[in-house]
Amino acid sequence: MESELKINRLNQNDKLIALAGNPNVGKSTIFNSLTGMNQHTGNWPGKTVTHAQGRYQHKGRSFILVDLPGTYSLAANSAEEEVARDFICFGNPDATVIVADATCLERNLFLVLHTLEITNHVVLCVNLLDEAARKKIHVDLNALENQLGIPVIGTSARSGKGLDRLMDAVYQISNGESSRSPYAIRYGDAVEQAIDIVSPYVRELLKDRLNSRWVSLKLLDGDEILLKALQEYLDSDLMADPPLVQKLEEAKTLLDLEGIDRERFRDIIASQVVSCSETICEKAVTKENDKYHDLDRKIDRVITSKTWGIPIMIALLGVVFWLTITGANYPSQMLASFLFGIEDHLTDFFLQSGAPPWVHGVLILGVYRTLAWVVSVMLPPMAIFFPLFTLLEDLGYLPRVAFNLDNFFKKSCAHGKQALSMCMGFGCNAAGVIGCRIINSPRERLIAMITNNFVPCNGRFPTLIAIITMFFAGVFTGPARSVLATLLLTGVIVLGVVMTLIISRLLSKTVLKGLPSSFALELPPYRKPQIGKVIVRSIFDRTLFVLGRAVMVAAPAGLIIWVLANVSVGDTSLLTQCASFLDPFARLIGLDGYILMAFILGFPANEIVVPIIIMSYMASGSMLELDSLAQLRELLVSHGWTWLTAICVMLFSLMHWPCGTTCLTIRKESQSWKWTFAAFLIPTVTGITICFLVANTVRLMGLV
Repeated sequence: MESELKINRLNQNDKLIALAGNPNVGKSTIFNSLTGMNQHTGNWPGKTVTHAQGRYQHKGRSFILVDLPGTYSLAANSAEEEVARDFICFGNPDATVIVADATCLERNLFLVLHTLEITNHVVLCVNLLDEAARKKIHVDLNALENQLGIPVIGTSARSGKGLDRLMDAVYQISNGESSRSPYAIRYGDAVEQAIDIVSPYVRELLKDRLNSRWVSLKLLDGDEILLKALQEYLDSDLMADPPLVQKLEEAKTLLDLEGIDRERFRDIIASQVVSCSETICEKAVTKENDKYHDLDRKIDRVITSKTWGIPIMIALLGVVFWLTITGANYPSQMLASFLFGIEDHLTDFFLQSGAPPWVHGVLILGVYRTLAWVVSVMLPPMAIFFPLFTLLEDLGYLPRVAFNLDNFFKKSCAHGKQALSMCMGFGCNAAGVIGCRIINSPRERLIAMITNNFVPCNGRFPTLIAIITMFFAGVFTGPARSVLATLLLTGVIVLGVVMTLIISRLLSKTVLKGLPSSFALELPPYRKPQIGKVIVRSIFDRTLFVLGRAVMVAAPAGLIIWVLANVSVGDTSLLTQCASFLDPFARLIGLDGYILMAFILGFPANEIVVPIIIMSYMASGSMLELDSLAQLRELLVSHGWTWLTAICVMLFSLMHWPCGTTCLTIRKESQSWKWTFAAFLIPTVTGITICFLVANTVRLMGLV
């Protein structure tokens, strides 16, 4: 635990500040504004599952700000809450800033009151005051501060209002300049007597390292997760102390006599916190209009309805793909021309320098050409798709997607939040796997990681789009072609979602048995996206980050591909020999040896599958690009491609092993090579099986 909570302080004078709050209250926006970092912000719950840290200077003092996962309480019922609670309790922050939503303050105070039981060094930041004013909600900050006994600062983080006052309050609290007594919850005579019995012994054992009253409450509650965390933090077991165990039994006997068992004890604690929150808000919050949520609810009645929810979701997905397909064509061509133009200059340089041909082949025709392909094919679609995806996220639509799909995932014995990680997989499956951290259940998290590859990432889109355009949408011209291509691509995506649900159910009924866990998904209010910030941050935080990882994996792949294509045994290259060996099996599943070999060599990056196929068919020693899809179609047809081959290639592209980057990410997230192998094998076996059934059914029917 100490390694997880360790923060790098440049000197002992640095002040450590914890930034906590419910999901979707603008916490990461405040963090970004204060530290200048590009921590990604999103309008859906459970996005941040680890803590980010940044620095800022105020009044000559250096502060380290730690952005904790969004959480509704410190009860540690999920991975996010556990991270937040452990840092606040055991990370020794000099101050804790709780960010609350001014439009629903009562619910947010639950976390504030929980935190005050752990530490007195708390600042309440009431954010989104601009939204509250628009909804005619007035928050009396002075009344709130007087009741809670802690600094209360109002902010509108998106416009930067109030952040200077917030930093002033943090400065004062972290330097011990506040002398007020924070609000303390009283739980009734019986519970308070039980606490008084245990607390003195806990205080003696803790030696002021933690709040003894709060620890006593958790000991009486029997919170096993906290007891384990305490044992790791203290490096000793409190329950191994006989006097403390005796006092705990005495306190529990007292509670039993009052008819308070464990469940009743928890109910008393929770209901009292809720009651206190209501009392505080009654004195500090006034609402001129109780119908401020009506517009959101009217919209939700349509886009989350059983009738229209799924069609609208599919339509929006189609629009995003159409914009991505249409918008990426010309930038991709321009980028390819630029990068391959640089290749010509590099070739001239190698010729003039007298370098051996094999050096030019390995570095330029192998490594550089592969990188040029990956960058020119990946960058334009990602630069369009990620901002569009992020705009939907910032608008607040993605939680509605999870809501619409929750029932389907529940029937598949999987977690509803898997819909969110699945959506992230459209941009990059590795990012989707990382997004699975928002799922609390380890079993359901594994299911989500294993099945994330069934939705095609942006690296597989070029292959799917090219095949759809050449073999199915090519009969049309102009806008009709792109519209039909989008419809067919959307159909392929829907098939991927259906396969995700089917395989999730099979896993939950076999190797990962269990019942789906329930979860509360907050539907945040719709908000106007910050288009400028969304575009900049999605490009830098997502697009370039994913592209950088793909480039790192693709570079060595280019070297291997060049060696296989140029090193011969006898009169045949290694690539041709491998393809000939695979050909009989590949034919069974509707492919050929070269196609299957291209998928294998495309393991580091899916973007290079089509270039490898072109290179193999043209018997070239390096990857090539044809001037048009018509030329590419002519090349493929001359090597035996039919509409059945096209369908099987699309199916296998949709369902085969994850790329190298995704496999490494699964290994890191699952901490298991076994589950990484399972994530590799399951989609591969599924794709082979479906391609075999489709290919041989069509052949038996005599349709090809």
